[in-house]
Parts: sequence; structure tokens; C-alpha cells
Amino acid sequence: MPADTIRTLLLGDVYGDSGCRVIFYKLASVVKKYKADRVVLNIENAYNGFGLSVENLNMFLGLGIDAMTSGNHIWQQNEILPYLDSEPKLLRPANYGNSVQGHGYVLVNGIGVVNVQGRLNMPATEDPFRWASECVRKLKAETKTVFVDIHAESAEEKEALGVFLDGEVTAVVGTHTHVQTADERILEKGTAYISDLGFCGPSDSIIGCDEETAFKRQLTQMPIRARSAEGEAVICGVCVVSDIHSGKALSIERFVSR
Repeated sequence: MPADTIRTLLLGDVYGDSGCRVIFYKLASVVKKYKADRVVLNIENAYNGFGLSVENLNMFLGLGIDAMTSGNHIWQQNEILPYLDSEPKLLRPANYGNSVQGHGYVLVNGIGVVNVQGRLNMPATEDPFRWASECVRKLKAETKTVFVDIHAESAEEKEALGVFLDGEVTAVVGTHTHVQTADERILEKGTAYISDLGFCGPSDSIIGCDEETAFKRQLTQMPIRARSAEGEAVICGVCVVSDIHSGKALSIERFVSR
């Protein structure tokens, strides 16, 4: 790797036991393949599809994950709530504000990572544009390399944030839908963008859920709790190469690793 560039893997939502297993057993080979220097992983569905356990957290830390982003499901396992304050690498969306546990950005190993949540068809939160801008401003006093994970349903909202932050951050990437999009690109002012990274979880599933359970939910419209699917899993994400002096993205490569 040239001394003035950095290669960062940005990986989609880890889903359930199969997602955790594929990260545990295969992440090292993906890091080697892309010669990655840093890894950012969304972990909000790691525990049976709903939140994060302490065991999950310790595994990800042991694997050397640089930063862990999340979303609306991060609140669903009470045991993890104290760690939102005590573990710097574990983020929750910044735009939940200052009245709840945790933090929405971190400076780690020379890179800044920001986590925000969208508002369209999502739980009510404060303005993600304002919060993202404020977090980026604080991080850029320390580093030029800043990544933003917007956890949201709407591609329009995600793209709007990408354009809003174009030239201010290294990359804006979307999470939450578990379906990888094919719109990766470098925006006009040098920010890499993709609407959704996809997910790290079972390929034979409905967005990570057991197919039979998902069918019943759709056919009956009853509030049946989703159940994690098992089987072979994939790792979805992008590799962003950026200039450490300017913070601008030089390339973005989308991948699915089995």
C-alpha cells in the first residue's frame, strides 16, 4: 500500500449466529484479499437479529474491528446498554441526542467514524444532517479520514446525506435494508458513496430471517417475531481507498464474499 493511502473495509449489518460465524471465520481472508488497514462493521443485528450481546461485542473486539456502528435495534438487549458508554468503539446513532446512553462518533486508529439514523419510515430521532455535520466537524479537527454510516430505509435520504457531506468526509455508506445496492461511486467533491452495504448473514433467507417465519409475517400481517435463518452466510461491503492527506476517496469497490 502506498504510504499516503489507507484501505478501509466498510461492512453491512451482521445478522444472527450465521453472520457472526462468517465474520469470525472469514473476515481475516477478506482483510487479506483487499489489503485492508481498517475495518468498520455494523453490528446492530448480531444477536438473533435484534441488537448485540456482550459475547458478540467481545468477539468483534477480539477480531480487531476498528469501529462498530449500529441502528434502531441496538437498544433491544439490555445487557449491552452500559457498554454504549464504556466502549469507545461501539457506536449508536448520534441523532438519538444526548439524553440516552452512548455516543455517535469515534476517532480510532487514525480514522473518524460517525453513525446516524434516518427518519423516513424509521423511529423518531433528531435531525441526522445536523448531527452528522456536528460530529464530522469535531472529528476533522483530528483527522482527514472520516466515514459516515447512515442507518436508514430511504435511498433518497441516504443520497441526500451523501451529497450534503460531499467533500467533507471520505465516505457515506448506507445500512439497514440488508440488500446491497449497485450505486457505488465517487461523488463530485471526492466522497465515496453507496446506498446500502448489504449484510453479513445467511444468503438463503429473507433479509436474514427464516423464510417460513417471514412468509407468515407477510401473509398474515401478524406481529410474529422474526427468527434468524441458518446456513451459508456472506460478507457484504465495500473497500474504500482514500488519500490520508486530503481525506478524499480514490476508489470504492463493492463486494460479496462467500
